Amino acid sequence: MSENEMDLSFSIEKRSNLHPDCENCFGLCCVALYFSVSEGFPIDKNAGEPCPNLEQDFRCCIHNNLLEHGLKGCIAFECFGAGQKVSKVSFDGRDWRKAPESSEQMFKVFLFMRQLHELLWYLTEALTLQPASPIHDVLSSMLYETEQVTCLRPDLLMQLDLVAYRAKVNTLLLRSSELVRSEVLHGLKTHRGSKKTFGRGADLIACDLRKIDLRGANLRGAYLIAADLRGVDLNGTDFIGADFRDIDIRGADLSKSIFLTQAQLNVAKGDVSTKLPPLLIHPKHWSVST
Repeated sequence: MSENEMDLSFSIEKRSNLHPDCENCFGLCCVALYFSVSEGFPIDKNAGEPCPNLEQDFRCCIHNNLLEHGLKGCIAFECFGAGQKVSKVSFDGRDWRKAPESSEQMFKVFLFMRQLHELLWYLTEALTLQPASPIHDVLSSMLYETEQVTCLRPDLLMQLDLVAYRAKVNTLLLRSSELVRSEVLHGLKTHRGSKKTFGRGADLIACDLRKIDLRGANLRGAYLIAADLRGVDLNGTDFIGADFRDIDIRGADLSKSIFLTQAQLNVAKGDVSTKLPPLLIHPKHWSVST
C-alpha cells in the first residue's frame, strides 16, 4: 500500500464517525439551532423550538426537497457527527421528548460537541498532509485529547473553555497549512517571488478570481460569496472557515485544497467537472444546476 493510500485509509477510518447519521440522532439540529430568514431559512425559529418539519420519529418530512422549500440554511449546516454522539453517547439514548428535563442541557452540549467534532475533522485531515509530517506527533496527541474530551459527561464538557481550546487547536492547523502552502509555492515553476496574498477574512464577495493564481493561497475565513472561480486550480489552497455561499466553482480543481468541508460545497455552485478532495462528494443539486 502506498503512502497516499495509507493516508486515505486512515482518513476514512477516523472520519467514519464525523459524518451526520440522522438515523441515530434526535433531530438536534432541527431543535437546538435558531432559524433566521436572513440566513437562508423561510421563517424565523427560536433556539430550542422544534422545526415545523420535524416529525415524531425525528425525521425531516421534507429532507429530500429542502431547496424547493427555501431551506438553504439546512443544506449549509454540518454537524460533523455531533448529533449522534450527543444522542447516543452523551445522553445514552435518552431523547429530549421523553426526558424534557434534560433538553436544555442536551441542546447546549450539542452546540459544544459540534465545534469539537469540527476540530476532529480538521485534525484528522492535517494528519494526512505529508508536508505537515514534522508536526504529526503533536497533531496526533491533540486528536487523541480532543476525542477524549468529546466523551466527557455533559456537565464536565460544559466546563470546557471552548474559545481557548479552539485557539490551541487552530495554532496547529495554521502551522499545518503553512507547511502545505509553502511546499506548493516552492514547487510552482511559474512562481517568481511575488504573489497576491490575502489576509484572514478577506472580502472577495462577487470577485472574478479566474485570473489570479490561487495555488497555495491562504483563504482562511474569506468571504467568497458569489465569487467566480470557474476552472481555477486550487492546489494547496486553505479554505478553513471560508464562506462558499453561491461561489462558482464549476470546473475548478479542489482535489488538493485543504480544510474544505461538505457544508461549504453544499452551498456552492459546481458541476460534474468540479474536482473534489477524497471523502467529499458532489451535492445532488449540482447535477440539475444551470
